[in-house]
Amino acid sequence: MLRSIPFLLFDGNCAEAMAFYHSCLGGELTISKLGDSPMKDLLPKEKHQRTINANLKSGYIEISASDWMSSPTYEPHPGDTTAIFVIGEGYEELKAVFDKLSSGAEKEKFQDLHDLPFGTYGQLTDRYGVHWIFKGDKRT
Repeated sequence: MLRSIPFLLFDGNCAEAMAFYHSCLGGELTISKLGDSPMKDLLPKEKHQRTINANLKSGYIEISASDWMSSPTYEPHPGDTTAIFVIGEGYEELKAVFDKLSSGAEKEKFQDLHDLPFGTYGQLTDRYGVHWIFKGDKRT
């Protein structure tokens, strides 16, 4: 079954922002740095102190976030810093929704679903300018 939560993108201050939201909302906050993850070898060392994933759960509120990891030639702009985060278990279910949303998607920032050390990942900006991030279990 798919579920969706807000996803926030920061430019180096994700941990600080999420700690602030935690102080406001309470709950449980987890923060993972790129340098402490199996993903560290995929990106340059200067990004290893960035937050690869932060998650805040407080009652019915849940927010995920990370620092911007995109190419150094692309700078985040207002509108690029939020996304709809779709989380799924089965690859086929995730792929079906991803493929439908891909129709007319921007090609510049498109990342088809692919396997990473933590599972399946992909992202796109749809034909209406909405940013979507997908994460699921590894393909079996």
